[in-house]
Amino acid sequence: MSASPPKIFSEAGAWRDVGSGWQPLFGSFRGVGFSIEWHDFFAKREFDWAPSFHPGCVELCLNLEGHGFVAGKNSRAEFAPGTAGFYHRRDEPLVAKRTAAEQHQFLTVEFSLPFLAKHFAETKAVLHPVVRAAMENNSSAPVVTAPVRLGSAHQQLIATLRQPPVYAAAQPLWYQCKALELAVTFLIAPPAGQEMFCTRQQRLAQERVEQVIFLLKQNLAAPPTLEELGKKIGCSHFYLSRIFSAQTGHTITQHLRELRMERAAELLKSGEHNVTETALEVGYNSLSHFSATFHETFGCCPGLYPLKTGSQKLF
Repeated sequence: MSASPPKIFSEAGAWRDVGSGWQPLFGSFRGVGFSIEWHDFFAKREFDWAPSFHPGCVELCLNLEGHGFVAGKNSRAEFAPGTAGFYHRRDEPLVAKRTAAEQHQFLTVEFSLPFLAKHFAETKAVLHPVVRAAMENNSSAPVVTAPVRLGSAHQQLIATLRQPPVYAAAQPLWYQCKALELAVTFLIAPPAGQEMFCTRQQRLAQERVEQVIFLLKQNLAAPPTLEELGKKIGCSHFYLSRIFSAQTGHTITQHLRELRMERAAELLKSGEHNVTETALEVGYNSLSHFSATFHETFGCCPGLYPLKTGSQKLF
């Protein structure tokens, strides 16, 4: 009696419940050696996405919205919004869940081990230990990495991958280049004690953005000027403005307005400030300007916003 052929793995069944919320963009794990997929769905209950991981894969997850985790032997990664990480599935399945009652948006790139060996065999020494262990079939090594923060450039890349800016005939080569770009960006680890130039620049830019936000929050009523922010942080205010926009997707002035509106909403909800007091507290001398901005942000005038709490003084 002849043996039955081995069962071919398919991840389509893993995404059956999300319907069109799973969208393969390009590639074939068994064919070209990588596959790029987009996910956008609301999880009514906890969702098990581990059955989608191909045996022998290294999968990179760029997580935009929603929470989840991936766990394997002696390692676990918690994915928060705006993070990226990767994991290796050997023959045995991993454990992976997506949180219930949340919208989930993330892009995944699955790399086959032959694809990685073909393109990174000569640079194996600088690969992340999880990837190197996967290529060397080291069964005792961890299989999950700690996620890192996604930068604005990564988020722009995700949008580009969903709508490639090239003709269909050129897309196979274009997608392969993008897959290799993502692999180089996330799967390579610098030598101990060193940091890649692009990574260092990204980290410094993020730290400066966080300093700006901290300084703005310190005094929303009279925040530092752009020139003063540059002096406090130690860089040109032109450069500071540029990296802030690149990191956050909006200008410092726009972010200041968001911070003011967030604080205004907190004050109104507390019931301890009326509308005029709230406007002055967050830096608006014109009540009409404050009301217009608040209405644009929250869809109602500030006097009506906190009525659900039943505690706001209107006058």
